[in-house]
Amino acid sequence: MSEPFNSRQYYDYDHPDSYSPSFSSPSMICYREPYPAWGAVRTIPLSMKEIKEIFLDLQQKFGFQRDSMRNMSDFTMHLLDSRASRMSPNQALLSLHADYIGGQHANYRKWYFAAQLNLDDAVSHTQNMGLQPLRSKRGGGRNHSEKSLTNALERWRQAMDNMSQYDRMRQIALYLLCWGEAALVRFVPECLCFIFKCADDYYRSPECQRRIDPMPEGFYLRAVIKPLYRFIRNQGYEVVDDKLVRRERDHRRIIGYDDINQLFWHPEGIARIVLTDKTHLVEVPPAQRFMLFDRIVWDRAFFKTYYEKRSFRHLLVNFNRIWVIHISLFWFYTAYNAQTIYQPKRGHSAALTWSATALGGAVATVIMILATLAEFSYIPTTWNNTSHLTRRLLFLLVTLGLTAGPTVYIAIVENQSDGGGTLALILSIAQFFISVAATLLFGIMPSGRMFGDRVASTALKYLASQTFTASYPILHSQARLGSVFLWFLVFGCKSTESYFFLTLAFRDPIRVMAGMKIQSCHEKMFGSVLCRNQAIFTLTIMFFMDLVLFFLDTFLWYTIWNTAFSIARSFVLGLSIWTPWRDIYARLPKRIYSKILVTSDLEDRYKPRDLVSQIWNAIIISMYREHLLSIDHVRKLLFHQVDTPDGRRNLRAPQFFLTPTDKGFFPPGSEAERRISFFAQSLTTALPEALPVDAMPTFTVLTPHFEEEILLSPQDLIKESDNTHVTPLNYLQQLYSLEWDNFCRDNEIQEIYDGPFPGDERGSSKLDEFPFYCVGFKNADPQFTLRTCVWASLRSQTLYRTVSGMMNYAKAIKLLYRVENPDVVQRFSGDTDKLERELERMARRKFKFVVSMQRYSKFNKKEHENAEFLLRAYPDLQIAYLEEEPRRDGGEPRLYSALIDGHSEFNPQTGRRKPKFRIELPGNPILGDGKSDNQNHAIIFYRGEYLQLIDANQDNYLEECLKIRNVLAEFEEYSISGQSPYAQWGQKEFKAAPVAIVGAREYIFSENIGMLGDIAAGKEQTFGTLTARSLAWIGGKLHYGHPDFLNATFMSTRGGVSKAQRGLHLNEDIYAGMNAFGRGGRIKHTEYYQCGKGRDLGFDTILKFQQKIGAGMGEQMLSREYYYLGTQLPIDRFLTFYYGHPGFHINNMLIVLSVQLFIVTMVFLGTLHSQLTICEYSSTGQPLNGQGGCYNLHPVFNWIHHCIVSIFLVFMIAWLPLFLQELVERGLGRALGRLSKQFMSLSPLFEVFATQIYTHSTLNNLTFGGARYIATGRGFATTRISFSTLFLRFAGPSIYLGMRTLLMLLYVTLSFWTPYLIYFWVSILALCIAPFLFNPHQFSFTDFIVDYREFLRWMSRKYPRLDESSWIGYFHLSRTRITGYKRKKVKLSGDVPRAGWRAVIISEVIFPICFAFVLVIAYMFVKSFPVSDQTPPSPLIRIAVVSIGPIAWNAAILLVLFLISLSLGPMLHSCCVQFDVIMATIAHILGTIGMIGFFEFFWFLELWDTAHAVLGLITIMAIQRVIHKVLISVFLSREFKHNKTNRAWWTGKWYNRGLGTHILSQQAREFIVKITELSFWSSDFLIGHVLLFMLTPALLVPYVDKLHSILLFWLRPSKQIHSPIFNVKVKKRRRAIIIKYLPIFTAVIAIFASLIVAPIIFKDTIRLHCSLCNQL
Repeated sequence: MSEPFNSRQYYDYDHPDSYSPSFSSPSMICYREPYPAWGAVRTIPLSMKEIKEIFLDLQQKFGFQRDSMRNMSDFTMHLLDSRASRMSPNQALLSLHADYIGGQHANYRKWYFAAQLNLDDAVSHTQNMGLQPLRSKRGGGRNHSEKSLTNALERWRQAMDNMSQYDRMRQIALYLLCWGEAALVRFVPECLCFIFKCADDYYRSPECQRRIDPMPEGFYLRAVIKPLYRFIRNQGYEVVDDKLVRRERDHRRIIGYDDINQLFWHPEGIARIVLTDKTHLVEVPPAQRFMLFDRIVWDRAFFKTYYEKRSFRHLLVNFNRIWVIHISLFWFYTAYNAQTIYQPKRGHSAALTWSATALGGAVATVIMILATLAEFSYIPTTWNNTSHLTRRLLFLLVTLGLTAGPTVYIAIVENQSDGGGTLALILSIAQFFISVAATLLFGIMPSGRMFGDRVASTALKYLASQTFTASYPILHSQARLGSVFLWFLVFGCKSTESYFFLTLAFRDPIRVMAGMKIQSCHEKMFGSVLCRNQAIFTLTIMFFMDLVLFFLDTFLWYTIWNTAFSIARSFVLGLSIWTPWRDIYARLPKRIYSKILVTSDLEDRYKPRDLVSQIWNAIIISMYREHLLSIDHVRKLLFHQVDTPDGRRNLRAPQFFLTPTDKGFFPPGSEAERRISFFAQSLTTALPEALPVDAMPTFTVLTPHFEEEILLSPQDLIKESDNTHVTPLNYLQQLYSLEWDNFCRDNEIQEIYDGPFPGDERGSSKLDEFPFYCVGFKNADPQFTLRTCVWASLRSQTLYRTVSGMMNYAKAIKLLYRVENPDVVQRFSGDTDKLERELERMARRKFKFVVSMQRYSKFNKKEHENAEFLLRAYPDLQIAYLEEEPRRDGGEPRLYSALIDGHSEFNPQTGRRKPKFRIELPGNPILGDGKSDNQNHAIIFYRGEYLQLIDANQDNYLEECLKIRNVLAEFEEYSISGQSPYAQWGQKEFKAAPVAIVGAREYIFSENIGMLGDIAAGKEQTFGTLTARSLAWIGGKLHYGHPDFLNATFMSTRGGVSKAQRGLHLNEDIYAGMNAFGRGGRIKHTEYYQCGKGRDLGFDTILKFQQKIGAGMGEQMLSREYYYLGTQLPIDRFLTFYYGHPGFHINNMLIVLSVQLFIVTMVFLGTLHSQLTICEYSSTGQPLNGQGGCYNLHPVFNWIHHCIVSIFLVFMIAWLPLFLQELVERGLGRALGRLSKQFMSLSPLFEVFATQIYTHSTLNNLTFGGARYIATGRGFATTRISFSTLFLRFAGPSIYLGMRTLLMLLYVTLSFWTPYLIYFWVSILALCIAPFLFNPHQFSFTDFIVDYREFLRWMSRKYPRLDESSWIGYFHLSRTRITGYKRKKVKLSGDVPRAGWRAVIISEVIFPICFAFVLVIAYMFVKSFPVSDQTPPSPLIRIAVVSIGPIAWNAAILLVLFLISLSLGPMLHSCCVQFDVIMATIAHILGTIGMIGFFEFFWFLELWDTAHAVLGLITIMAIQRVIHKVLISVFLSREFKHNKTNRAWWTGKWYNRGLGTHILSQQAREFIVKITELSFWSSDFLIGHVLLFMLTPALLVPYVDKLHSILLFWLRPSKQIHSPIFNVKVKKRRRAIIIKYLPIFTAVIAIFASLIVAPIIFKDTIRLHCSLCNQL
């Protein structure tokens, strides 16, 4: 492959004008000392030779792999070199030992005392420890000085202080060697600590020192790690034919990483470890334990320490304070204003008012009791874990008596004629204040601190819990005050607004409806029961509606005040553009000099302008190389040397710094302008002081890669999309037209420079330039085609873009080193090669880039060539991958973690590079969802002190990379005390909590790629920047993956950079943040640094990403991390955590619930409005005369208006953060422009739909599980998705719900119209049509008809594979989440384990029954009024007949057809191949006719009353839904993984189907399946057509497709992507489809319209005499 032109890589700092590409080769690199800071010229405690001998000695004594030893030796030396570059070597080794082993914040030291191993060691010096002494010591143990924790800590400090540097180095080396080969055991850090403890004890034993023969290589892996690995693997997998097959287990039955790890937290856990001879490991002296690891029976040791059961009770336990605060406050407010309900008949009772209001405390207590009972089911009852729960439960029962008991007495005495007197009043007031106190206690105090303080108790029993789950970093006083003040404002405003806007508005509806008795109403079966209670039913639903709005109000105020705090914080930090831009640019050179450069030694010798000019010119030229600027712009922006009048040459600053507002410096709205603007603005903030380059710490960028595109090939660029026939190159040319023009002009210059090619004819004709502007080159030489591929790859979401961007760190380090060290330049004066090698040596020493390509060894030819291209382009890039080696004797293959770079030698036998390190693994390391395991296997190859986690679709820029030293200074480890960390505990220098994570901003470079890309960018801008800014300040920020920087030592000793249990840790990054936060690590956020990030651009891929996030949140709610945070955090930090993370998703659920409750409420009010006479009032509020028998519902209507305003505000407030963020950082014009474009592009409809997707994903996961990684795709948003594909993907999550709600809204509109309903019509329609509305070219007429044909074919395909290529396959897959599969071994990763029966019964049976019951009540009420002075027939019988009728009709059809197929099928199928198709077609057609016929019959029974028919239809659908769900959930057994039973049903051939003993039961089962299938098929057929009818009117708008594309892509008409170009054959086929299917579609529209319109027009003439109908 020819060497490419790389617009980012090749920048010659000596010759800025040179343009030729150059690659570094290994022979050019001059290595002096590999670790200069640990060199012979300095006073070092141990030489490199001595350190190497330590590693070699340990390798021989423990049987570590030699490559692992080499890797960890290099790892350690890089750490020492990094630290010794800014401190003395002696202090470097001392601080490293303190971080890993013995320091105040070392995880090993914390574990040692948490597990009370100080007692183990104290006892074991004189006697065998035994089981009995190894118990959690209570308070009495503190009386003995030897066992006192304080004294033990002091002894530890003294031992660490007295330890020799050799022993410290040996302990570090031993720990790292244990860690380096631990594989998946790295996810269980305390288990690793135990292994290290046993190894260290063994090393210091005489037995180890006397051993002469080295331990065989691989002993540690085989004896220690493999048994643990097998246990971990066997929890989720079993080995079948040497392949891993997933077990059908949910989390509650899997002993996961956290369960394993927690065994080692407590001495009782360690005491459970037994050997094969049933001896307990703790009965063995510590020095002998390590050699017995291969005899440990791990299956008997581990058990579940927390049950991640799928239940909504997790929300009750984890967030009990949220429910207490809101529901209790709602009760206090509402009860006080609902006195009509409970006041005695004799008159007003103050005592009863006080007492009823005081029941809010009882409500809080009941919530706590339920939460405590639920908590019992999540934690095991071992080790007295539940003793504090028992004490809490007893206290709560007493509290319940105090807060609820007096109400019973007061209610009795106050309802007597003489009342309760003063005693009742005093008792009620006392009850009220006790209730308020109880509510405050339960709402503020964490439940984990009640009757067994897991956070602050001094008992040793809770030491482990405090250490590993509640060591929260302390906020400084200003931040803590801000945190408290924020929540004071939120709840202060919320309490005030909720009372006056919601509660007082609800007072009058309660007053008028509580005693409302409806007259002249009688139902045939239930008499007047419904009529008497209909108002109460309605009021009850209104109560729930008001409660939901009460919750939503809080999130609204949180959004407002959090945004205000964040904006205020941005002003404090200096991020606002309200500082004049002229000042920002004018001061930019000074700020570069003072904040980017370290110039303390240069101030006297060099002018600042000389130094700054080199930095600035490098930035501008890098943008030119990236084709962001033309040569004309570059000339205006560079520093130039000019002749002065005295004959000397001087530097002239660009005019840009003086008049930046003048036009012409940048292309308007360009990427270059955005980057320079952010760079200038970011330097207005306070940056930590940087260190010189040679003193800065070493860091590594780690990027996991799976199947992401590495580099676009010429074929990729010119390949047209299947549905839009647009090439990616054409699309990119339209999006980046300015950069394409720069690229083409650059190529013209380059081709001229290279000389004319044979056959070229040059001239001034524009036709001669045409090839450049089409494909970027004129000659097909690989050198030129590759340039186009690189240009396109740098503007797509490719790994090449990521690598190219992140390698800017190396350029920045070289540039800074050169600018700040002019002596180095002078030393190599004239020898640019040696200078470049010196610069590369420094960059290589300070920066590493590791890409974890787990699939590298299995790459195809194209992928391998692209990876090789990366290595040749960037020789210092390192690739970690998995290498598989088959065993000669069969069995599971061996797997290795291997590392290569661009300097690795080629192996001529394999054609691959020879690995630098090749470390055997205990087995397949990918047991989780992939990403975390991929990171974990490669993490042993990182180097230095810090890690930056980057995804394979990110970018970085030279000007941002120049700030790397400032960013690393955020870890607060630049200034290290010269004092020993072991001199005394509590020193100021070592006492502060370590910084674990430093977050950074992201710029979404898909921001301008249409509406959907802008929405994705806006969400990142609000959450990743605005919200993160305030969360970090008040201690609520966690870790969200890219592009955060991590303290590598802190994280690697505490479980790694992510968690990896399959499904549970789907959002793997956030768990690392929660883990670090709970273990005492601080998490910060930087405002002055940003990386680029790509986001999904298409509607489908964006929704997939949201489904992944929603499902991941469902898993988080099950996790123990949420349990710890929710039950242990102080109230202000808990609220910050809740509303910043799970609260967003719960708020989405409540928004969807509020809409549903509102519609149901409106349905009930519609029944009242349509059947009752509503009182009318004059303009002065006086009732009009002559209104006898009317009902006053006007207060209810006013309350409805309040509800609508609340729902609208809660939804629209989501745009406030984005608007204010844009306002502060980009100005009013851009803020208004961006929001205007979003609203004009109908983004609110997308947000409605996205809210439902989030909600469905979270609820679905909490109920059924099945969370898994979803590959969202990183392509372009130009592909049109067919109607049937969109239907099957979004029918379950949204369309079904939307259609049901739409029918209810239709009834509300018919019975109770108000203009406010328009908002709900728009919102509900969005649930139905949003997938199609945001589908590119959805309104292309030809494609629309082709879609209709494909929809009919999708619905009618009968026997394909059981996938989503047909409706029958889609129905089968959607059913399996409830039924599961016959085989218990679930082989396919996409298979979802069968849901638990409790979850199925609650979600699939009880909830639908309740919903149907509510609608039946509404329908029966409207049918309880006399018609023509006659009592109508029983509506219950009517609704039952019409509901069950279609199902019975389907059953009868199926029974008849089954008998026909059974008797005639085997005979006719041989001569009539389509027999089964004919039978299935007849059944489905008759089923659809039956469904339509029964509706028309029902309409006829309703005497063509449309409103009543719609209400009845809603009720019928709800009842049928219950029946179908009961049939599927209760009566269906597990599914086969084939389609043979379906075929057997229609053909009648049941033999030779592989059914075995199931053949008899399968016929009955298939009968039930077919009953539900016919009903669902008919409803989907009708719903699909209704959706198509909704979309049809838009087709009639002229140029609708072009207008639609403008809204989606934000491209001017002149820049629109051209229409698809088809060949003659395709055009002919598409024309034939239109000719055939357009009449069919038109006819179907006519039929549907006639079925609806005809009865409305002819309802007065259509009269059928039917005695049976009259009885119905």
